Amino acid sequence: MIGRLEILDFSREFGLAPNIVEKDYLLGWILAGISNHGELGSDWVFKGGTCLKKCYFETYRFSEDLDFTIRKQDHCNQEFLAAAFKEIADWIYEKSGIEIPRDLVHFEIYTNPRGKISAQGRISYRGPLLPRGDLPRVKLDLTNDEILVLNTISREVHHPYSDRPEEGIHFLCYCFEELFAEKVRALAERLRPRDLYDVIHLFRHNDLTQDRALVRNTLEQKCKFKNIFIPTMEMLEKKPERAELEAEWENMLGYQLPVLPPFEQFWIELPAVFEWLYGAVEKVMPSRMPLMGMLVDEAWHPPAMPRAWHGTAPLEVIRFAAANRLCVDLTYNGSHRLIEPYSLRRTRDGNLLLYAVKHNTGEDRSYRVDRIQGANVTKVPFKPRYAVELTASGPISAPPTFRGPTELAISKPTRKSMTPRRTRKSTTSFGPKYIFKCALCGRKFIHKSYEASLNEHKNKKGYPCTGRFGIYITTKY
Repeated sequence: MIGRLEILDFSREFGLAPNIVEKDYLLGWILAGISNHGELGSDWVFKGGTCLKKCYFETYRFSEDLDFTIRKQDHCNQEFLAAAFKEIADWIYEKSGIEIPRDLVHFEIYTNPRGKISAQGRISYRGPLLPRGDLPRVKLDLTNDEILVLNTISREVHHPYSDRPEEGIHFLCYCFEELFAEKVRALAERLRPRDLYDVIHLFRHNDLTQDRALVRNTLEQKCKFKNIFIPTMEMLEKKPERAELEAEWENMLGYQLPVLPPFEQFWIELPAVFEWLYGAVEKVMPSRMPLMGMLVDEAWHPPAMPRAWHGTAPLEVIRFAAANRLCVDLTYNGSHRLIEPYSLRRTRDGNLLLYAVKHNTGEDRSYRVDRIQGANVTKVPFKPRYAVELTASGPISAPPTFRGPTELAISKPTRKSMTPRRTRKSTTSFGPKYIFKCALCGRKFIHKSYEASLNEHKNKKGYPCTGRFGIYITTKY
C-alpha cells in the first residue's frame, strides 16, 4: 500500500481532497481484484464514467462508482457475490495491504425498472489515510440485461500510483463508441449532471471524427432496446427535468471537480453534439498553436492520463482547466496574468513550456514550467482559439463489428479478448525521469514512472543489498 504522503502529493497535483484521491487509488485495486478473479474476470464488462476515466482518457471528474454489465445471470446472487468479493478482498490485501473488512462487504439484489434482476454492492475499505470512525465505501452497480451492440475491448486501467502491478491492470470494457452512445442515451433518459458533463467531454475529443455513424447507429439500437425515442436537443429542452438538471449541477458535481465549470458553458455546447451526431454539421478541427520560434522536440507529447509531476507548478490543475475550457490565473515572474491554456511542449534542451493565450489581449505566449510560481483555475470560460492539446486522449481503438440488432444476449468474448496483453515497455528517452535512492545503501535509481520498488541490486561496495524500496529524490525532464 502506498503511503499517506503519496496521496497528499496527488491531492496537491489534482486540486482535490485527499479522500477523493484515496478512493481513486482504491478503485484501481478493486478492478485489479475483479480482473484476476477466476469467475468474474472474463464475464464482467466495465462501463460508465469511471470506465472512461480509468481506461480511456482523463475526464477530471472523479467518479466513485463502478458500473458493470455481467454476462452470467447466476452472478446476480447475493451469496455468490459476497463470497467472490471476500476472496477478492483477501487478494487485494495480499497484493497491496489495503484492508477490506469481510463483514463490511454487502450486496443487495433487486428488481430494476425493466423488471429484471440487478445488484448493488457496497464495499468498505481502510486505505493509506487510515480514517477513524466509519470507513469510506465504494459502490458497485451490476446489470445483466443490457444490450451490447459493439464488441468489447480489453483496456489497461490507469493506475498512476507507485504500487502499480508490474504487469499492469487490464479489464474488459465497453468500446469507446459504445460508451459515447450509452452516455447520450443515459442523458436523454435521466438528464443528470454527470451525463451532461461526460457527453461534452467525449464530444470535445477529436478521436470521434471518423466514427459518427458508428456512434449514431449504436445509439439507435440502445434506444430501441430501452423502448425510448432517439434523443434530440429539442426533446431535452422540453423535458421537465431540465430545471432540476441545472439546480443539481453543483450538488452532484461540485465535490468531484477541483473547480466546477458554469452549467451554461456545458449546456450551450450540447446542440453542437446533436448537430454533429445526426450529420447536420462537421466538426471543425482548430489548428495547433504556433511554436513561436522555439526549438521544440516534436517527438515528445504529454501523457494522456494524469500523474504527479513533482514540480513547482500544479500541471494537472492546469490540464483540468484546459479540459474544462476555464482560464487560469497564472503567477509568473512575480506578476499575475489570466491565460487560456492550450498545450504543453518540450524544448530540445529539456525544458517544458506551457503554451497559452492571454485572455484579455489575445496575445500568444509561452511560459517555462519551472518558472511558474502558481496557477489557480478560475470560473472564467474561454472559447478555444486553437486545438486544446493538454488533454489529448492518446490511441483509442474501437472494434467496427456490429452485433445483429436482434441479438440481445451478450456473447462471450474471444479468447484473445479475455487474455490481457502485456504492452512492451517504451524505450524512448523522452519524458520525465524519477530518481529514487535505496533506503539502505543509498544507491540511486532512475525510473521512467513514479515507481518506488527497486530491483535486486548491489551496494556501492559490490555486496548484495536487501533494500526493496527507494526514497523519492527528484524528477528530471
